[in-house]
Amino acid sequence: MEVILKKDVKGSGKAGDIVKVSDGYARNRLIPAGLAVEATEANKRAIEREKAKAAEKYAQEKGEAEAFAAKLSADTVIVKTKVGEGGRLFGSITSMDIAEAIKAQTGEELDKRKIVLEKPIKETGNYEVEVKLFPEVSAKVKIRIEGGEA
Repeated sequence: MEVILKKDVKGSGKAGDIVKVSDGYARNRLIPAGLAVEATEANKRAIEREKAKAAEKYAQEKGEAEAFAAKLSADTVIVKTKVGEGGRLFGSITSMDIAEAIKAQTGEELDKRKIVLEKPIKETGNYEVEVKLFPEVSAKVKIRIEGGEA
């Protein structure tokens, strides 16, 4: 029997796949549990529409992420903090500090988990940090750490 999976099923396939399974497995396990529906022509068309809508949404979100990446790459984000002797910071600059500075300067909310810091920033100066905005979209953001005597 052919069924359309509504959710990922280990050993059978991913959501949206049309798979051939035994009649008993489909009638006793997949369909009653809400994991699949019978692969009728109407259901196949509905799945195709949902896939097209999902692809359109994905493309739109990716475009927005690319536009935001270009905006971030063009500007330098300035992070102000307290500094001791020799340009050493009290503590370090975290991804949360960078996310707050980006929000303050661009007005765009950015999740701190998307900022990739290879090592903690502990001195003033210019740095380049990678921000992963979308699965295939990332931006190199220029960060300038400034501070005054504490």
